[in-house]
Amino acid sequence: MVLSHETAAESGFARTLLNGEFAITAELVPPASGAPDELLALAEPFRGLVDALNVTDGPRAMVHMSALAGAAILDRAGIEPILQFTCRDRNRIALQADLLGASAVGVRNVLILRGDEPDPAEIPPPKPVFDVDSRDLIQLAARMRAGEAFASGREIATPPRLFIGAADTPVDPEPGWRPTGLTRKIEAGAGFVQTQLCWDIDVVRRYARALEEAGITDRAFLLIGIGPIASARSARWMRDNLWGVQIPDPIIERLERAADPKAEGIAICAELIRELAGVRGVSGVHLMAPVGLSAIPLAIRESGVLENRAEAV
Repeated sequence: MVLSHETAAESGFARTLLNGEFAITAELVPPASGAPDELLALAEPFRGLVDALNVTDGPRAMVHMSALAGAAILDRAGIEPILQFTCRDRNRIALQADLLGASAVGVRNVLILRGDEPDPAEIPPPKPVFDVDSRDLIQLAARMRAGEAFASGREIATPPRLFIGAADTPVDPEPGWRPTGLTRKIEAGAGFVQTQLCWDIDVVRRYARALEEAGITDRAFLLIGIGPIASARSARWMRDNLWGVQIPDPIIERLERAADPKAEGIAICAELIRELAGVRGVSGVHLMAPVGLSAIPLAIRESGVLENRAEAV
């Protein structure tokens, strides 16, 4: 797989994937803070353990530190960021301006998402924008990267250097299933994919095989979303309330039987990291644990994947 732009030379995350190494990313929610210290304290335990750290953009439609500012702070501190971009809060003028700004401050990796709907219970309720959808924004970012023009047709002085990502949800493909939505995002310009949480390794194998048959994994790098689960209760809540999350019953039963559910959740995550490293078509993992962030570094270390990667060099 070849990236046709200069970003690969500037993004360590892209180089890891291009070198065929199993990549590890994790997700960080920036604090509701106007100072960098809290963000850096959250990010520091990931130093040397992840290839890049996602900085979320207003998750759950709640106010946090600007994702662009957070990504710039991490980059300056020597921790490579993946800047999440949502379509919810900005029109195409602001989105294009922020894509230029990200490149200007040295942020090379962007994950483009639709964004969560605002909470109507907030008073006054915030107004969503959704001027473009995620596929349109991916296409717009790719056109800007290629130096073609802004959406208005106006020329770009210096094109942004961006490694563009998209999101997807693993499914257990039925006969004849086609990844139509993801294919459109790849055709629009996405070069990597980070997925929703899926702890079902058999579903991942079938999903990755279907993407391979559709030619997706030849054109973009696939990172599967998993993470440490704190308890069987947490697992059931995620499965029942978070769209697209897949947690098989045997994992929930294993958490129920455990004397220390948190430690068991870390062990399960570590085992899945090792298993996913051997699944054809899977290029890495994307680790998420919004209420148990400190467990992610423990799971990475326990998996042993980094040691295996170092031995292979």
